[in-house]
Amino acid sequence: MAPRATRRTVLLATGAAALAAGCGSDGGGGAASSDTAGQELTSTADVPVGGGTVLPDEKIVVTQPEEGDFKAFSAICTHRNCVVADVADGTVNCACHGSRFKITDGSVEHGPATRPLPEERITVEGNSIRRA
Repeated sequence: MAPRATRRTVLLATGAAALAAGCGSDGGGGAASSDTAGQELTSTADVPVGGGTVLPDEKIVVTQPEEGDFKAFSAICTHRNCVVADVADGTVNCACHGSRFKITDGSVEHGPATRPLPEERITVEGNSIRRA
């Protein structure tokens, strides 16, 4: 006779499956894979000074804290892995739980997130912003 599944067994199996599916990740970010290096992300004209642009398909947010100074961060909130919603008033904003991150360095301006948005490497060539 097969052993009877207990509530604990079911919860452990469910938790392991969820972790294997990617839940609880560190928020992504890091270096782009080699097949996306050099990919054009956006135009410099599409990133306002003192603000930024969320690129949900690429999961990147590009900011321009000061004229000509472009930064890029993962658009995945480090709290619960939601894609951030927008950039306003000097912060990258996540609509899921209200976390806000500074456009200058991705650090947490307001929680519940406790970790900064990971930096993404970009290059600016003329009017084109590309993955580095």
